[in-house]
Amino acid sequence: MTQEKPKTYVTPEIKARIGVENPGQASSPIEESDIRKWAIAVYWPAQPPRVFWDVEHAKKSRWKGIIAPQEMNVFTWPAERPKQRLSAAGTGQPGSRILNGGSEFEYFAPIRPGDVISSNSKLAEVFEREGKMGLMMFQVTQTDWTNQKGELVKRSRTTLIFY
Repeated sequence: MTQEKPKTYVTPEIKARIGVENPGQASSPIEESDIRKWAIAVYWPAQPPRVFWDVEHAKKSRWKGIIAPQEMNVFTWPAERPKQRLSAAGTGQPGSRILNGGSEFEYFAPIRPGDVISSNSKLAEVFEREGKMGLMMFQVTQTDWTNQKGELVKRSRTTLIFY
């Protein structure tokens, strides 16, 4: 028995979620040693740029102090764990299979020692397309990271494809 193909996956409930902010998580205060360890791991076996680990060098830079690599994930050591969200993924029902549609990142203020980074996300966009696998729904989630001063540090846009 074949399952009936849906006419749309974009329900009124999904439309109602567009633009609604979801509180994320907050990092522990970022330590110089966190930045140094991240930079060493990312640049290994090469030496990381000195602005990530050499205090005296970093003071003379345009940043006037140590900064973190832009791609540093401060939530590797979260102060709080996000709540689990329920999903229809994996049920085998139409629209429950998920593909990663990719991510885009923009970087703004640098992350510095002592910063506490908070994240907030929202469903930014939903649209559908017909593809080789049938009807596909694309959900784009935007996550903003801000520091304790309210400065935007990073923005990501992640696309999930449901089919």
